[in-house]
Amino acid sequence: RRERQRFVDKNGRCNVQHGNLGGESSRYLSDLFTTLVDLKWRWNLLIFLLTYTVAWLVMASMWWGIAYLRGDLHRTHDDTYSPCVANVYNFPSAFLFFIETEATIGYGHRYITERCPEGIVLFLFQSLLGSIVDAFLIGCMFIKMSQPKKRAETLMFSRAAVVSQRDGKLCLMFRVGNLRNSHMVSAQIRCKLIKSRQTPEGEFLPLDQCELDVGFGTGADQLFLVSPLTICHEINSKSPFFCLSQRSLRSEQFEIVVILEGIVETTGMTCQARTSYTEDEVLWGHRFLPVMSLEDGFFRVDYSQFHATFEVPTPPYSVKE
Repeated sequence: RRERQRFVDKNGRCNVQHGNLGGESSRYLSDLFTTLVDLKWRWNLLIFLLTYTVAWLVMASMWWGIAYLRGDLHRTHDDTYSPCVANVYNFPSAFLFFIETEATIGYGHRYITERCPEGIVLFLFQSLLGSIVDAFLIGCMFIKMSQPKKRAETLMFSRAAVVSQRDGKLCLMFRVGNLRNSHMVSAQIRCKLIKSRQTPEGEFLPLDQCELDVGFGTGADQLFLVSPLTICHEINSKSPFFCLSQRSLRSEQFEIVVILEGIVETTGMTCQARTSYTEDEVLWGHRFLPVMSLEDGFFRVDYSQFHATFEVPTPPYSVKE
């Protein structure tokens, strides 16, 4: 078994890193919202906490600064004096007043008076800034939590693909399944063959992508995924595997990327699951074991046999041969 670098891992992660962006890295800041959503959870939580902490401290310092400049801190016990904010006599009290205002708690002990125009302006600025920060950060966290990436973990692909005959034709097959009872609406599957090749003009294409037909013309690529399905690619004269035989499979180097897309029934969001098969994971002359059985009034799926295959008589020659 040969171990080599994959283009797409079995879990669907793409092994591609972008480097030497130069001035193009500023594009990430121009799309800041998407950049924050794409960050890992630990960085999202860190930004979330730091943004709110800094905003709270800055705004509390501004309220304390107004009280300090007006002299309210030194006349807290003067009943005849009207301060800007009642009962604000140090920084902790100014911080508590800001939190009460921002969170609309309103305990009633601290409140702004009408004889403080600068306080009224700061109050309006605080309300606008708080609404913007809440909409941005809470919206970012909500979008990140509602992403359907976890739904893709309940979509299964067989560990290996098989090559055998079906209806008298040599076919490349693999199996997909849905572990949840909720359906994938408008599920569609696509396959890409990733293989290096050289053109007749001498140009070398290191990761050339070629489409594998899994039933575009017949509609077989549109899946009703309520039970495990075996996806079939017919190897014919139009297939890139037209010259593939059992012997040449041992010397080939390619990767088949499988992309399953659909709409999550419960959320209405589009979900995508990916996997890949290298030449070592293509079994010549095998077929998948059945996993469906009829029980008392329902069909039962035995996922313990989902990845299991067995050998069947298959000609070792290519379709061309």
